[in-house]
Amino acid sequence: MTSQTVTSQTSLTAERADLLETLAAHRHFLRFTVQGLTDEQARLRPTASELTLGGLVKHVAGTEEAWVDFILEGTSAMAASDDPDQIEAWGEEFRMRPDETLAGILARYAEVAQRTDDLVRTLPDLDLAHPLPEAPWFPPGAVRSARRVFLHIVAETAQHAGHADILRESLDGQKTMG
Repeated sequence: MTSQTVTSQTSLTAERADLLETLAAHRHFLRFTVQGLTDEQARLRPTASELTLGGLVKHVAGTEEAWVDFILEGTSAMAASDDPDQIEAWGEEFRMRPDETLAGILARYAEVAQRTDDLVRTLPDLDLAHPLPEAPWFPPGAVRSARRVFLHIVAETAQHAGHADILRESLDGQKTMG
């Protein structure tokens, strides 16, 4: 853990409340999109994409968990971009394996979300920052604050909730909204 100690005493500022409310809204859209699906439906690829509904939820949970690890542990929590095992594991996040259930993936996502929400509430300073690891998608020398990481988690969740909506509509015509 970093020199910043997480406490339960941090007050819930308007900024933190806004982060929590926005995260909750986009998580709701993602979970709503997969409600009522069987495990078999959650594994289907209804478009030319490799994406599945169960895999998207799994990926969002894994990504959120990794970024929270980055807030707490710094650069060392991020996998090297050229590690073949990590690249393969990243690709697996988008698929729902035969031994996985949608209920299990959603339960894990709820645990990850609770951990993130607890950190939003208790991290003493949202300006806490760490350098990003070297990777082709990060500018050299880039640094990310906890605030920016939380905003990235919001964006990631919203983007994939939209992907999930398209997949669900392709699967059985159901729409999250409209």
